[in-house]
Amino acid sequence: MRETRDIVRQVTVGASAVIAVVGSFIGSGAAGGTPIQDAAGGALSATSTPIAPDSPAFSIWSVIYLGLIAYAVWQFLPKQSSAERHRRLGYWVAASLILNAAWILSVQFDLLPLSLPIIAALLGVLGWAFVLCLKFRPSGAIDALVTDGTIGLYLGWVSIATAANAAAVFTAAGFEGFGLSPDVWAVVVLAVASAVGIMLAIIGHGRIAPALSLSWGIAWVAVGRLTGELMSTPAGIAAIVATALIIVVTAIIRLVSSRPLHSSAVHPGATAS
Repeated sequence: MRETRDIVRQVTVGASAVIAVVGSFIGSGAAGGTPIQDAAGGALSATSTPIAPDSPAFSIWSVIYLGLIAYAVWQFLPKQSSAERHRRLGYWVAASLILNAAWILSVQFDLLPLSLPIIAALLGVLGWAFVLCLKFRPSGAIDALVTDGTIGLYLGWVSIATAANAAAVFTAAGFEGFGLSPDVWAVVVLAVASAVGIMLAIIGHGRIAPALSLSWGIAWVAVGRLTGELMSTPAGIAAIVATALIIVVTAIIRLVSSRPLHSSAVHPGATAS
C-alpha cells in the first residue's frame, strides 16, 4: 500500500527531475547563457586536457535525461509506488539530480574548483544507487530498462566525466604533473578509468549500461586525441585499449554469469575417482 512517505519521495524525485532538466537547458546555452564547454574559461572544453572527450560524446546526456524523466514518471505508477527498490532508490536518484544541477551552476558561476567535489559526490551517489539496483531486483523488463538502464548509463558517463573534470581543475590550477608529461598522465588516468569499467563489470555481473556509456566516453577521448585539435597519440591509443578492455571484459563476464550451473548426478553404485 502506498504510504505518505511514498508520496513525499515520489514528489521529491519528480521535482528534482524538473530542476535537473531546467539546469541542463540553461547549461547547454539554449536559454541564451554560456554553454558548459565555454564556461569557466573553456576549462571543460573538448580540447582543454588530453582526457577530455570530443564534443559529440556529450550527446549521451540526451539519452540519460530521457531515462531520468522516464524514471521520474515510472516511480509514480501504482505498482511501483510502494515497491521496496524504489523506496530505497528514490532519494538517491533525487540526490543525483540535485547534484547534477549544482555542478552546472558551479561551472556557470566560474567556480571550477567547487565542481570537482560536487561531481565526486555525484559519482558516489550513483555508485550506491547501482549497488541498490543489484540488491533489489527489478519487477520486470521495463523496470530493468528504465531504472537499471538509466542509472547504469548515468554512472558510466559520470565515471569518465569525473576524471575529465579532475584533469580540468588541476590544469586550470597550474598543476605541472610532478615532471611527467600530460601524455603520461593521460595514459595513467585512462588506465584507471579502464579499471573502473572492469570493476563495474565484475560487481554488476556484466551489466551492459555502465560499460556502454563509459566506453562511449573513452572512445570519444580517442577520437579527440587522434583527429582533433589537441593531438596525443599515446592518449589516443590508451583510450582505444581502455575501450576495448571494458567491452570485452564486460561481455565475457556477462556470458559467464548467464550460463546455467549444471551439477553432475551421482548414480547409485558409482565410485568417486
